[in-house]
Amino acid sequence: MSNISAILTRGAAAGLLLTLICASTAGAQAFRTESGHVAFHSSVPLHAFTGTSETLNGRISLADSTVDFYVDLITLETGIAKRDKDMRQTLETEEHPFAEFYGKLTTPVNLQAEGAQQVSAEGTFTIHGISREITVEGTLNRTPEGLAVEASWTLNMTDYDIKPPGILFYRVSEEIEIELQATLQPENN
Repeated sequence: MSNISAILTRGAAAGLLLTLICASTAGAQAFRTESGHVAFHSSVPLHAFTGTSETLNGRISLADSTVDFYVDLITLETGIAKRDKDMRQTLETEEHPFAEFYGKLTTPVNLQAEGAQQVSAEGTFTIHGISREITVEGTLNRTPEGLAVEASWTLNMTDYDIKPPGILFYRVSEEIEIELQATLQPENN
């Protein structure tokens, strides 16, 4: 084998190895879950309550920085069946069953870093058939269990044409706090 031929063969082998490494890394940069936690905190004068669901679905792709989370609103529970029924009527869940955030990370993520990293995502949040552009702050933390995500933001119900329900003489606050927590698994697992 000539020197040129040997160099070309080694170059081709190195190129193939680099392609395999890059493909493996790209595959590991997408994470998914079907079992996250989402909660909202709402209040009326002298009373507060929380609704939760454990069926948060989500995907984060670090390759293109996309973030997509959604929850079936019918799975939200506040601990009181009558309040759950009223909440579903207020949200018109038969017509608009899902709430979803789809956007892009606007901060870099280093999977080799230890501990939680502050991240920000900009995108569209849709609920009650209305979509608004929002920015969500949160953290990403690579753990042995997967990619842990925590995020929160404040939603104003009137921005989404949701009429705050009333309890006796009081109206539920227009602003509710939303939190989500999930551990996403690499998609190639």
